[in-house]
Amino acid sequence: MDITLEQLKSSFEEQGYIVDKETLVTAYLALKLHKPLLVEGPPGVGKTELAKVLANVFATELIRLQCYEGLDENKALYEWNYQKQLIKIQISKGNQGGQYREVEDSLFSEEYLLERPLLKAIKAKQKPVLLIDEIDKVDQEFEAFLFEVLSDFQISIPEWGTIAARQIPIVVLTSNSERELSDGLKRRCVYLYLDYPPPEKELRIITAKIPELCKRLSHEVAKAVGHIREQLELRKKPSIAETLDWARAVVALDADRLSPEIINLTLSTVLKNKDDLDNFHRNMGIQDLFEMVVNDSTAQKTGERG
Repeated sequence: MDITLEQLKSSFEEQGYIVDKETLVTAYLALKLHKPLLVEGPPGVGKTELAKVLANVFATELIRLQCYEGLDENKALYEWNYQKQLIKIQISKGNQGGQYREVEDSLFSEEYLLERPLLKAIKAKQKPVLLIDEIDKVDQEFEAFLFEVLSDFQISIPEWGTIAARQIPIVVLTSNSERELSDGLKRRCVYLYLDYPPPEKELRIITAKIPELCKRLSHEVAKAVGHIREQLELRKKPSIAETLDWARAVVALDADRLSPEIINLTLSTVLKNKDDLDNFHRNMGIQDLFEMVVNDSTAQKTGERG
């Protein structure tokens, strides 16, 4: 899986994942140093997508551990299939002596093991991408357990012994910054912060993801979302995915640009709760947003002519 910086850049572009130089170099260094990549930032800025793109770049399996409050080691590592074991015991109850002892031993064979994401990544024959998504949702105790696993890339199963990774996975951890992560975890990772993209970058993302969209509409949608994010205090700022949904919604209504009517009809694709919609209408409004977008477009054309 050796790759140059230029090859990684080209591969990202082929996947339609637009990165700036800092993101590109940071991802590259994580790969070269064989360290987990910790990607922090608000929801919807492409953190999880980065792991998916890396799996595509290296044509390998993406193994995802979705974190949540209360996640424990069993759900992350492995569990024994107790129901299947119980059935086996009931079937073999009539057996006696050594034969029953053999049945008892077989209850902890691979047949009864339920692999969870961490064990699956460690046992993978081909180097996988291990995505540990939203690590900030678990408690500190589980976080400490996790970075010990990531340090050694091996686990112990009492009935089997120690299992070391066949291939060290490419590890991507994401965090929405809901809580501060421990220094111990951060020390083991290469750190990257992803923020909402500026309109120029978001325009490139729209063009890459929806190439059939006309240039004017792509520009207007990127500018409109930028104004909404920057000028309003929202409970949930629009994600990149919602920007793309907005652009597709406008096209679905056979429009080739934003207008006050189109903004009014499609705003619910980009603002997803009543508080934010009320905030928008109270502190910005459809007409003001439209005029800001028009003024931006006029300024851009004037600059191009100049």
